[in-house]
Amino acid sequence: MKYIKSATASVFAALGILLCPEFSSIALASDMTTEAHPYEPLLTHYASYLAIIIFAISYIFVLTEEKTSFRKSKPVMIAAALIWALVSYAVHDKGMDTEDLHEAVSETIAEFGSLMLFLLVAMTYISALQERQVFDALRSKMVQSGWNYKRLFWATGCMAFVLSPLADNMTTSLVMGAIVMALIKDDAKLVTLFMVNIVNAANAGGAFSPFGDITTLMVWQAGKVEFFDFLVLLIPSIVCFAIPAAFMTFWVPDTAPEKMVMNIPVKTGGKRIIALGLMTILCAITFEQILELPSFLGMMLGLGLLLSYGYFLQRKAIRREDGFDVFGLMDDTEWDTLLFFFGVIFCISGLGYLGYLDLVSTHLYGEIGVNAANILIGAASALIDNIPLMFAVLSMNPDMSEFEWQLLTLALGTGGSLLSIGSAAGVALMGTARGQYTFMGHLKWFPILVLGYGAAIGTHYLLNG
Repeated sequence: MKYIKSATASVFAALGILLCPEFSSIALASDMTTEAHPYEPLLTHYASYLAIIIFAISYIFVLTEEKTSFRKSKPVMIAAALIWALVSYAVHDKGMDTEDLHEAVSETIAEFGSLMLFLLVAMTYISALQERQVFDALRSKMVQSGWNYKRLFWATGCMAFVLSPLADNMTTSLVMGAIVMALIKDDAKLVTLFMVNIVNAANAGGAFSPFGDITTLMVWQAGKVEFFDFLVLLIPSIVCFAIPAAFMTFWVPDTAPEKMVMNIPVKTGGKRIIALGLMTILCAITFEQILELPSFLGMMLGLGLLLSYGYFLQRKAIRREDGFDVFGLMDDTEWDTLLFFFGVIFCISGLGYLGYLDLVSTHLYGEIGVNAANILIGAASALIDNIPLMFAVLSMNPDMSEFEWQLLTLALGTGGSLLSIGSAAGVALMGTARGQYTFMGHLKWFPILVLGYGAAIGTHYLLNG
């Protein structure tokens, strides 16, 4: 109950900090005209205030998903539809042109569609690798290694950092988390150390690759930063991972876990699917950077190759259990995540149509300053999911240089590590190690994680500023 109350307070506090000063100025400035602010007729409509309340309530459900088991996609989907219904009502009530309304919805559909198709392919490949036991084989080798805890601590962290740019940070964390849970039993403090390190490593590793984090992908697809220009974030990302890990390693014992026998082979075709996955990434880059076409077209080409290879694997299967059904794997896609993206994107775009994003942009980027705003937004992602924050900034479209977009990408990619609920990786591992890796356990390492976050930003300034 305390967790739910704190989440509720945090949502309203965040909204209040961003919006209340602007609301006050609108309420007091009775001589404000539509010419002074084109969204003023909608901002002062009671339906707009109701839209903000609906969004806040929906996000309380998102933040409390761990406690309530109420999937995060459900409240934001409902909120998205209600917010746009309120937008339409306010537009009609004010007698404004509805043609722009239809265009805004169409643009949002296009943005979501390109993101969804890209992620659908990426998730299908991850499911295929899981089905071919590629990750299980990796886990079995680690379990049989006989290394001591310190070596395993660095190995799982480094592997999370290296895998995350190719897979997504949540899948990487789950794979590494399964290794930890197989090695450590009945030691919650040690499990927490490993899990915090993995979450921080996976989030840092995803910050410099469009394939490692949704927010990085969104910036790339929006054309704000070219694919290879994200690589300047590699060293800051390493700093973000390495500094907290170096501090935490002092609390990791030198002893070794009991050696276990676990031999899980990669199924037939697993290595070829890895090669196809790398080829698909190359196709996505080629379509975006060279052909100047949306990257999801390259991803769909890769999906077609995977489906074709799946056909031959299915034909060659001697036993039913050796079969490989890609369409079946697509049924297992994380639809909750995709539908959550739908809800969040449409909620934010609806609030943007009402003018709230312009107000927040003026308050943040106009008064606080671009770099300070980006750093604060990154820190806020420890509490509020980084995807709606990044979509909000992209919708605001502030005038920022490439360095500043890279700073925002780094801050949002790594800021979620500050709290366990700040990223999909942390939330997933709290489920994997339920009762051992907890919100409060992660919170104890908050000062060290803040140090890594600040050091990463400082390194970006030093090397790329």
